[in-house]
Order: sequence, then structure tokens, then C-alpha cells
Amino acid sequence: MKLQQLKYLLAIADNGLNITAAAERLYTSQPGVSKQLKLLEEELGLQLFVRKGKSLGGITAAGEQVIERARLIMQEVENIRSLASDYYHEEEGSLSLATTHTQARYVLPDVVREFRKRYPRVSLNLHQGTSEQIADMVAANEIDFAIATGSRELFADLLLVPSYRWDRKILVPNDHALAKLNRKLTLHDLAKYPLVTYVFSFGGQSSLKKAFSNEGLEPDVVFTARDADVIKTYVRMGLGVGIVASMAEDCDDRKDLTAIGAEGLFPRSTTWIGFRKDAVMRRYMLDFAQLFAPHITAGQLEEMRRARTQEDIDRLYADAELPVRGGCSDDETLAGKRTVVGA
Repeated sequence: MKLQQLKYLLAIADNGLNITAAAERLYTSQPGVSKQLKLLEEELGLQLFVRKGKSLGGITAAGEQVIERARLIMQEVENIRSLASDYYHEEEGSLSLATTHTQARYVLPDVVREFRKRYPRVSLNLHQGTSEQIADMVAANEIDFAIATGSRELFADLLLVPSYRWDRKILVPNDHALAKLNRKLTLHDLAKYPLVTYVFSFGGQSSLKKAFSNEGLEPDVVFTARDADVIKTYVRMGLGVGIVASMAEDCDDRKDLTAIGAEGLFPRSTTWIGFRKDAVMRRYMLDFAQLFAPHITAGQLEEMRRARTQEDIDRLYADAELPVRGGCSDDETLAGKRTVVGA
């Protein structure tokens, strides 16, 4: 027995036993309604209507009882839908996020600020860690959203939505030799200096080391940290040349640091936002995802809400053109281009 069959049954009863009128009201075909009615009667082993040729002449005693119960069932269906809608549109609750330092420090502040304006009664809990630590929080069911880059193999229990792409930036003191190059930086240039960069993932070879290896080079990584601000501190101390995510380039750094673009030297990275496959998504959760990844359309948000496999998500965003995030100098370059275009 299907809800659709009960819906058709009630439509027939409410339209003077006229199957054609019932079909028109339901925006479907008369043969389709007749077929579903026949299947319902066959499943129940009951005749619900008195027939006069091809028309319905009345409702049987059994039909009266079935119709009465069908009304109760459909009313409860509407109650459930109303409950789900109310839950979906609730504007208070909590949202727990786990992400890396770079996302928390350089990407999320503007997102969180706007989210708080829209949902002042939703409490936000932000946890920071490496990809492995974030995966542990997911496994412990401690968070609603995870935000990270790569490491998809660690998050088989999540649906991962691609959010933006980014390159790396090279940071050196303003008086460093690399700051005075009058040409594009190469990996051979970097290989001459000690390097300070992020903690490497424990799973497999890092993309940074692989890039050097492909050129037959061995990078001299003398210090690693999960925090871009810590990396900058040690670059300022003269410990080595810093390699950070492009988003971590701050305009205030220019007082004593020079940022050099590294586009093409290393594989471009993709940051994603992930949520549980069995998550009951509230409206404010979807709004947060869209604030973090503004390229997501309203239609895609609804599809995300219903998605149950990573294949669903991958298919949904297969043709999406992800934005590329940069740092201070990238923003100024883009602003300059916009000025030229508008002039």
C-alpha cells in the first residue's frame, strides 16, 4: 500500500466519485488513477466502490471505513511534514565545526560574522586540529561540519562539498634574496634554502615533497607547524623560507615579510566542507555552508539536503567552477583589475 494510492482514493471520494475530475485535481492522468485504485483493491482484497459499467456508482461499506482511516493517515502525513518544516526552519540551536588553523584564522571570521547576524540564537562551537584530529572528532560524533583540504580518505562517513581552491605562498623577510628575484620563482630556488611549512599528513607522501621529488630535488624542511602564524614567527626569526596557504598572507605581514606567488610550483589544493550522510540538515546549517561556499546555488542546497552518497555530491558539483582564494596581494591585484575594467 502506498500513500499515493490513499491520496487518489480520497480524491475520488471528494470529487463525486468522478475519476476524471479526481485526476485533474491531482494533475495526473485518469488511467493512472484507475490503475492505482485497482491495485489498492487487489492488495486489500476489498471492493471499495460500487461500479456501474465503467463509472463508480457508490461507496461500499468496507470502502467507507477504508476512506475514514485513509483521512486519518493523510492528516498525520501532513502533521509530519509540518513538523519537519518547523524543525528545518528553526532559528535557534547549535552548530559545531572542526577545521584547521588556517581556515579558522583566515577564512571563517567573515563567514561567522555574517552567520551570527542572521542567526543570533544559534551557538557556534569551533574546534581546530589537523586532518587526522578532525577525523577523530567526526568518528566521535562531536561535530556537525568538518572543513579541511584533501585527505578525503579519512572522511568516508561524510559527504564532502568542494568549496574553493588555493595555491601556496612563499614568505621571506623583506631583505631576503628571494624577495629581490626579477623572475618567476622555481623549485630549484626554494631547494637552496631551509623551509618552514605545515605539518605533513601521516598518510602517504605530501604534495609538497612530491613536487620537489618530481624535479629530482630534496627539500630541506627544518621546521613544521599546524599554525600559519607560528610559521611566520619562525620565518621572521630567520629559521627558513615559509610556505603557507595563499589565504594566510595578511596585509599586515608586509611590514617585514614579502609574499611570493607559487602558482604552478605545487598542485592546486581544494578545500571542502563535509557533513554526515545521515545528518538532519536545518536551514541555518545549509545557510552556513552557502556562506562558506557562495558558489553553491539554492537548488544545489536542496539537493545537498537530500544527498545520501558521495556520488550524489560529486555529480551535483561535477561542472561547478570553484573560486580560487588568495591572500592580501591577490585581493589587491583583483581590485586593481576591477578598477581598470570599470574605468
